This record gives sequence, C-alpha cells and structure tokens, in this order.
Amino acid sequence: MTWPVVSLAEAHARMTAPGQPFEVEETTIRGIRQRVWKNAPPTMREVFLHARAMHGAKEFLVFDGERASVEAFARATLALADQLAAMGVVKGDRVAVAMRNLPEWPVAVMATLLLGGITAPLNAWGTGPELSYALGDSGAKVAVVDADRWTRLLPRLGELPTLQRVLVCRSEAGADLVDARASRWDDLMGPVSGWATLPDRPLPAVALTPEDDATLLYTSGTTGASKGALGTHRCSTHTLMASAFSVARNFVRRGEPLPDPAARVTQRAILLAIPFFHTTGCQVILFGALYGGVKLVLMHRWEPEQAMALIEAERITQAGGVPTIAWQLIEHPAFGKYDLSSLESMAYGGAPASAALVQRLGQILPQALPGTGWGMTETSGTFTHHGAEDYRHHPDSAGPAMPVAEVKVCDDDGHSLPQGDVGELWVKGPNVVKGYWNKPDETEKTFVDGWLRTGDMATLDTEGFVTIVDRKKDMLIRGGENIYCAEVEAVLYRHPAVMDAGVIGQVHTTLGEEPVALVTLKPGMQTTEDELRTFVRSHIAGFKVPVRVKISEEPLPRNPAGKLMKKSLKLLFETLA
Repeated sequence: MTWPVVSLAEAHARMTAPGQPFEVEETTIRGIRQRVWKNAPPTMREVFLHARAMHGAKEFLVFDGERASVEAFARATLALADQLAAMGVVKGDRVAVAMRNLPEWPVAVMATLLLGGITAPLNAWGTGPELSYALGDSGAKVAVVDADRWTRLLPRLGELPTLQRVLVCRSEAGADLVDARASRWDDLMGPVSGWATLPDRPLPAVALTPEDDATLLYTSGTTGASKGALGTHRCSTHTLMASAFSVARNFVRRGEPLPDPAARVTQRAILLAIPFFHTTGCQVILFGALYGGVKLVLMHRWEPEQAMALIEAERITQAGGVPTIAWQLIEHPAFGKYDLSSLESMAYGGAPASAALVQRLGQILPQALPGTGWGMTETSGTFTHHGAEDYRHHPDSAGPAMPVAEVKVCDDDGHSLPQGDVGELWVKGPNVVKGYWNKPDETEKTFVDGWLRTGDMATLDTEGFVTIVDRKKDMLIRGGENIYCAEVEAVLYRHPAVMDAGVIGQVHTTLGEEPVALVTLKPGMQTTEDELRTFVRSHIAGFKVPVRVKISEEPLPRNPAGKLMKKSLKLLFETLA
C-alpha cells in the first residue's frame, strides 16, 4: 500500500469538518481566540456522567485481585464527595492526593472535581520534605494519602497550617494515626469490594464551567524547583480527545472507514505502569479510559514478567509507558511464555525512542501498533501524537500537533524560524495550562500571549511533524559547538545491544565541557566502550562522540515521567569504574 493514501492536511480537514465527531470551532480563552473541539465534554462532570450512563456495568479498576466497575467507582466517588464537603471543601479548594497507583486514587481526584475543587496529585516517590513542600505550596485543605505517604508526612505536619484533614488509605484496622486531623479511609468509605453497594447519592450542586480551575500538577523539577501547573476543566477534557483522534486518523490516512465502536466484542484494557500522579497517567490515560469505558489494570511497580502475566490474564489491549518499559518487555527471557496476542498497541513517550524499537515491535508483536507523542505537564499531557504507519515512516518524530493546537519553532528572541531549523518549541492550544501556581514571574517568562515556551529544542517539517532535539537546558557546548544530548542518546539507542542511554557533560579545562555517556544493555547482550564509541562516530560528527561510555548494571535514574535525572546520572557515572 502506498503511504499515505490521504495527506495529513486532508485527513485533518475531513475529520474536523462541520458535523464530524472531531469538529473544530473557535472560541475566546482568557482573551485569546483559539481552536477547540466542539464536541468535547464541557467539564469533568460531563465525563463522569457519560461514563456512568454508557459504561456503568463495565470493569474499570483492577488491582491485585480487587475489582471495581464504573458504577462502583461512581458510587464511591459520590460518597467521597459528600465526605469532602463535610470536611469543608468548597469550590476552589485544593485537595492533594499522594499515593501509589491504587483504586482509591481516581475516586479522590474525581470527587474533588465534582465539588469544584482543584485536585493536586503529588509525586508518590517524593520524600517527606518534597511532599511537605507541595502540600504547603498548594495550600491544600485536605490530603488523601496511603499509609506509606502518611508515615513520611507525619513528622512534618506542623509545617502545614492550611492542611485541616488527612484521609489515610490502606492503613491497618484500628491503627492509631496519632494526629487528630487524620481518619482512616475504610472507616468512612469501606474497602473496594463494598463500593458497588454504597448508597447512590446526588451530584454535588456546584456550577462548573470549562474555564474553572481543576488540576494542579507539579512539574518534575528536573531543572529546578517543582512548579504547580494550574489547569482548567477544558484542559483535561481536550486532552482526553487526543488519543481517540490519533487512532481515528490512522484509518483516514489509510483511506479506510472508521470502525463502528458498537461492533467491538471485547472491552479495551490498559496495563497502567505510569504513575497516576503524572499528567499522562492522570489526564491522558485515567480520564480517557473513564470516558471511553476502558478497563485499567494497575501495577504497584513495574516488573516485566508480572506485566506479561497480567496481559495474558486480563486480555490487555494497550501497554507501554516509557521506551525502556517496551524494551524490557520484548527482550525479557520469559517473552514467549505468555499469550500476548490481545495487545493492539504499544504506546510510549517521555523519553527518546530509537527506530530500532519500532522495527523490533513490528517483528515480534506485529498486531500491536506502535505509538508515541510529545507533551508536558504544562500541556496537560498529549500535544503531538502519531502511531501505526505514520510512526513507522517518521520514527524519530513525536508526530504532528492536534488540529486544535498550534506549534512554531523560535529563536531566543521569539522569532519564528524556517522549517527544518532547530529552535525552541512554542505551542498554543486549549489544553495549555493557565500558568504556575503562585509564581507570577515564572508564569510571565513562560506563557507569552497564549503561547507556551516549552524549553524543548525541536524542528518542524513541511507536513507539520515535530521532532524533539533536546531540552534547551540539556545542551552541551564543547569548544563553541552545540551538542544536543538527545541526539547522541538517539544514536546510542540504535546499537543492537543498548537498552537505555544517557548523555551528560563533563567539565574540560579548555573546551568547557565534553560529552560522556552511560548505557544499560539488553538481557544477554554484550559490547564494549570502544565498540560503542566507534559506532557513534560512524553516525555523527566526531566532536559529538562521548569521550567515555560506561556500562551500568542498574537501570538509569529516571523520574516518573520517564525523563533522565541528569544530576543522579552524573553521580552514577562518577561511581562506576
């Protein structure tokens, strides 16, 4: 088949035309005219109501033997909304959620949104001081935490005068929670097994609009202090449309009719290895799954063989996360022991992925269409995306922007650059957040006339495909020459033995800095430093070749979003021989 049958511009024009499910119209958002999805749910309340009406009987949350249908989830959500209202939560109040991926997490978030509150998901990997910072910065009135996070917070409660109540999940029955502000979740809500029998309660009588504040997600803080990105209901409802649009576009590009959702026999199911507290886990996967009636199978922590067992047992249709997860799955010694035929897609992002991964997936999981995209906390998740043939034909790209979005590549002064030139990626769209919570200076620097300065260096081709080159602050200058770490990492990924790679700068007396690299290898594979340096030299200019390449037996340090933590990477590099 000649690819594409339908051009990207024509596909977007057809799909967004009047009367189509993805019709686009214009509206004014905070004084700026922008394109929006006409048929997107106005607020997250409509997402909740749609899910309950259309998918109530379907399974929604599965965790370690615990199961909850959409209806059970809905009853638990309304019950918790009543409890939060009794605790004094009103429209505009912040309710923090700090726990691992547990069924209680989505309930806490949705109950807050139905009350008109602002949900503040906190990084469950955070230390006591990091959690305390986010709770204090957000001014959360209530926090919903699991027992481990409660243990970390308990010594620091005196630092949090605005925190009035804490609801602790998964604590032992009868446990003394020490502080008078704390209550056990089960005492108020009961276990997951009882959610389906909770009394049905009315929706909170709170007026909601698309531009009401809804989410306060904290940035990963890889380049400085974590910042709270304040998003609206519109931000979240527009993000959940992105994945559905991208999948539908594949059919249009092939010249094929869209499949009838009613004709589907089996329920779609996602294996969730991404933390809920990350924008992808929350706004892309959780909200999208709720709206679409998709089963979410939660993992406490990523383990490849356990993942394969769950794919077989739960008939998972979509898996992924960051590229390393995909590699670990398909290169695991146990691959082949499990039936993975239910997989229909393998989607990943958050870090560079090599073309070799796309090719390898096509060889051993041909029915699982690959997909990737680009987004950040400030864009409420997915902003560009592509999959299937588009991804295979543009394996180094993050795909084109959604039709409601705009992108441009700019120089340091904000002037647009010609197509193909490397510059900073600027983006605009209805899923871009309002700004940073309580940080007016940072907001003014980053959000300019509706445009978000992303800090990512990128190129834009004639069709509109975006290719991320590197983080602006993750660039080395060797003797006056720019070296983009991601470019060097991408070459290392091409080596057949390399599973993961990270490039950092090492101080040099005369050149300023030089590139060095750390890699991990695929199971059963071997290589040497000299071989890797020779391989890189055969693909890019000599001045970009790492002067040292060290092989790590341990996974490279990445945050929950899949981004390399360069400070930790430098420490690891220094410890290895």
